[in-house]
Amino acid sequence: MAVNFPSIHAEQLHPVAGVELGFAQAGIRKADKKDVLVIRLAEGTSVSGVFTTNAFCAAPVRVCKAHLSQRDSIRALVVNTGCANAGTGALGLANAEKTCAELAQLLGIKDEQVLPFSTGVILEHLPMDRLLAGLPAAITNLKEDNWYNAAQAIMTTDTLPKAVSKQITLQGKTITLTGISKGAGMIKPNMATMLGYLATDAGIAQTDLDALTKTIANGSFNSITIDGDTSTNDSFIVMATGQSGVTLEQGTADFEAFATVLQATATELAQLIVRDGEGATKFMSIVVEHAENYAEAKRIAYSVAHSPLVKTAFYACDPNLGRILAAIGYAGVKDLDVDAIDVYLDDVHVATQGGRHPDYTEAQGQAVMNQAEITVRIVLNRGEVNATVWTCDFSHEYVTINADYRS
Repeated sequence: MAVNFPSIHAEQLHPVAGVELGFAQAGIRKADKKDVLVIRLAEGTSVSGVFTTNAFCAAPVRVCKAHLSQRDSIRALVVNTGCANAGTGALGLANAEKTCAELAQLLGIKDEQVLPFSTGVILEHLPMDRLLAGLPAAITNLKEDNWYNAAQAIMTTDTLPKAVSKQITLQGKTITLTGISKGAGMIKPNMATMLGYLATDAGIAQTDLDALTKTIANGSFNSITIDGDTSTNDSFIVMATGQSGVTLEQGTADFEAFATVLQATATELAQLIVRDGEGATKFMSIVVEHAENYAEAKRIAYSVAHSPLVKTAFYACDPNLGRILAAIGYAGVKDLDVDAIDVYLDDVHVATQGGRHPDYTEAQGQAVMNQAEITVRIVLNRGEVNATVWTCDFSHEYVTINADYRS
């Protein structure tokens, strides 16, 4: 059951000028399921992406990187669920390229102007006959207001579609940002079994968008974890169509205002993945404060967020908080002075000077652990840098979902 998941309706998602979305039920893995998505982009759209760091990256990831590197205008994206097309060797790569070629022919564009994406079961080949047969249907219903259907079309073990839409006024004009994401398991930093697509009608130069996309990813999709497994297919794509008539340049106040909203949109999309984590009953923010540098802050935050002992304790509402201290200690931060660290559970001061806070009581910890949303604050007191990671607990349902995933 998703944790405090917001109510999302189709009418809340603003169309983005220059972006059309169409879906199909191709039967990739299951009948009567939206499982193919086509996104068509207006000519001149800037497109940037961040991808999985897994060395066993899927065929579509390799093709996406190759097509983006050619610096030709990207005009379309195609996504399938049900099959990851990962661990599929030369045939998998050929199938990803064939998918691009088929869609390009249907849309009247070049093969390298298409980006392919897949998600689902690894080590299985795409059912190309079904996938290609679904493309014409997806193209037929291309519409600017199809964001909610698009969010449904990229789901796998997700229980709810994930989408966020915001608007900001700059230079007297309304700029729209709308995005969708998917993911519920095999989620770890440096991208995971997640897909994220975020579009805006602002105009942004390619080099500026590339830098901005990396920054935005680090503060959103690279700051979540569910189970510590980095997947093979993860992709986060940002598209800027320029159709609003407003062009933003890095270093200006307008660009910074836009970047703030873009970051907020991506962060919400990433947090929706955690809220819908497989079997999740708790949404946890692991906040590390006053670190010496960003790398050590993230290292400690992830050490706590990845710990099965921490995650199961939170699921059981058990204030066995020594597990948090242990995870901090084995994070591998050099010269860490544990006597200087303060640990809080929400506003409850749990640990200080290397041990339990003298005023902390089990009842205080229990009251916080009973909540659906909890913040763990770890104050290192050795610098001025902060970092946050979002995660969820481990429940019996997580095991059930993953044991039955291929059935």
